[in-house]
Amino acid sequence: MITLTLVFLATLALGVPIAFTMGMASAAVIWKEDLADLLVVPQQVFAGLDSFPLLAIPFFILSAELMTGGRLTDTLLRFAAACVGRARGGLGHTNIITLTLFSGLSGSALADAAGPGAVIQRMMKEGGYSGAYGAALTAATAIVGPIIPPSIIMVVYALTDNSVSVNGLFIAGVVPGLLISAALLGVNHWISVKRGYRGVDSRPPFREFVSLSISAIPALLLPVIIIGGIHGGVFTPTEASAVAVFYALVCGLFFYRSLALSALPGILVRSCVMTAAVMLIIATSNSFGYVLTVLQVPQAVGEWIGTLGLSAIGFLLVVNIFLLLFGIFIEPLPGVMILVPILAPLAASMGIDPMHFAIVVIVNLTLGMITPPVGGLLFVTQVVSGESMGRIVKELWPFLAAQIAILLLLTLVPGLSVWLPHAMGYAK
Repeated sequence: MITLTLVFLATLALGVPIAFTMGMASAAVIWKEDLADLLVVPQQVFAGLDSFPLLAIPFFILSAELMTGGRLTDTLLRFAAACVGRARGGLGHTNIITLTLFSGLSGSALADAAGPGAVIQRMMKEGGYSGAYGAALTAATAIVGPIIPPSIIMVVYALTDNSVSVNGLFIAGVVPGLLISAALLGVNHWISVKRGYRGVDSRPPFREFVSLSISAIPALLLPVIIIGGIHGGVFTPTEASAVAVFYALVCGLFFYRSLALSALPGILVRSCVMTAAVMLIIATSNSFGYVLTVLQVPQAVGEWIGTLGLSAIGFLLVVNIFLLLFGIFIEPLPGVMILVPILAPLAASMGIDPMHFAIVVIVNLTLGMITPPVGGLLFVTQVVSGESMGRIVKELWPFLAAQIAILLLLTLVPGLSVWLPHAMGYAK
């Protein structure tokens, strides 16, 4: 265990990508401790990818790229601005609403921040908002991407923990995602009142508002089709991801007529690169998990937690603190692959609803993407804004505090996460 920890931390500190960090740490332990033949590493890497449901990941990534390539961002942006643009802090509200709507298409926080988030940041700066404030708000809002369905992290979580289903997690993420967006709207309003950030001067005519609403409907229907189709038994989650690609292609080519055929090769290349990065993490985390199992780490952690005599709530609070610290250094996807096999059985043994625990873990690890100093979303928004990291982090704290408050609420009130999926038949 010491070798595993040292190699993992050392390679991570040297800036080695997390996928290679897990693979190197696994190989080092297997070789030093003579746990098995080193051939077990490539075998475990292959086994980590030998799963049909994993096909959902490249399809969801491709559907998001098709929607972005079809300039769907412009449609959602105009629709959000028409809804909330005139309110105090209207451009900030437009930022939050647009990214919340787009999260139902992408499933990726980084895609939201780099795509529509970059456009809205520039608009906010031109509208008189601080560049650092726009960057902080965009980063804080982008974390809704992996929480509101479809979500790549939820697909991986369901493959890691068989006690929850992909569609159950998709439905469970709706209310928490909307709560986070609502909290951010409140913080943005409070700050806008203090600083005098105003909304747009004019409201669109009623006929224009109706036209914008109608044009946004096809895009907004995508998550409804995905969840409704899976829930109704029309298709599986994997098949749903393929349907999403077809739907995005039809919308871009025929409905919005903004997706050029010449753009498709570039979209496919970007999707392949993103898919390769995600799949490599999943593959090497399987070998990492194999080593943890052979070293009986889950059993050791379970025995140690058992000696603490924690209640279910006490356990969740301890897990929250641990994950918030863990998320500072590790991205959500490898965090799920490493920690869920250890923590989920412990939560189940304490009578905690698996779906409730899954949402707590996913929200918590996603917050790590905006937790300094390593938060990936902060670097994306910094590049767009050109602001210093120190100024962005200073503006971030009120939003991060609101999100941690929502996380605590989700922890203490399980019904916020599980009521909707249980009502739809996804009980534990």
